[in-house]
Amino acid sequence: MNGDDVQLADVVAVACAEAFRGDGEIFASGMGVMPMLGARLARATFSPDLLVSDGEAFFVDGDLPVGASVATTDDAGIEGWIPFRSVFDLLWGGRRHVMMGASQMDVYGNSNIANIGPWERPSAQLLGVRGGPGNTINHATSFFIPRHSTRVFTPDVDMVSGIGYDRAARLHPNARANHRLARVITNLAVLDFDTPDHRMRLVSVHPGVSVDEVVANTGFELVVAEDTPVSRGPDAAEAAAIERLDPRGLRHRELPKAS
Repeated sequence: MNGDDVQLADVVAVACAEAFRGDGEIFASGMGVMPMLGARLARATFSPDLLVSDGEAFFVDGDLPVGASVATTDDAGIEGWIPFRSVFDLLWGGRRHVMMGASQMDVYGNSNIANIGPWERPSAQLLGVRGGPGNTINHATSFFIPRHSTRVFTPDVDMVSGIGYDRAARLHPNARANHRLARVITNLAVLDFDTPDHRMRLVSVHPGVSVDEVVANTGFELVVAEDTPVSRGPDAAEAAAIERLDPRGLRHRELPKAS
């Protein structure tokens, strides 16, 4: 696809899919529209061994559009049963890669979805820690953050809901055996922790975004290479798959409108 024609939501969808590349036969679990689209796009193109669900109780075989039901989609056969209680069997065994959100994140990947402000008197109550601790310590975890800003990427998180690399390093090796923070995808860039000390690294910037813009919107020092590439758009097969998987264009609602 021509770089001048590619839309941001499609670039982000491909970046989300790339987070699952090479995972093999595990449960690719997306929390929300864009993460779910990324998991299903990876399955439909370069990672066919992935298991993806309808978000309720079934593994699906075929292209299930985001927001659709297996009961109303012809090309979405059922290939397995995954009720909520069975998710924990995969989770504890490390056979899952989840992509979730974060309201705050620090340089080592500690994440917060619980509250903003001090625990004793927070200024905002969020979701609570939910599955953050179990996800981040038991299996691979990636993040989709639609608005990249210093309010999200902050030197310290107000509440640790998901475990970063510095905290994981203090645990017994057996307790952190499956800990892996794979990718962080935002509306500006792709980031990871593939550095010697597991500090957050800038992997690529999205088309039209500069490195300086990403740095200015991050509240701590990123690891930045001399030549940072531009995030790729979808190839022809991926573009076709995106349209099958998101015919209503829900992905475009996940990102802030350009000012």
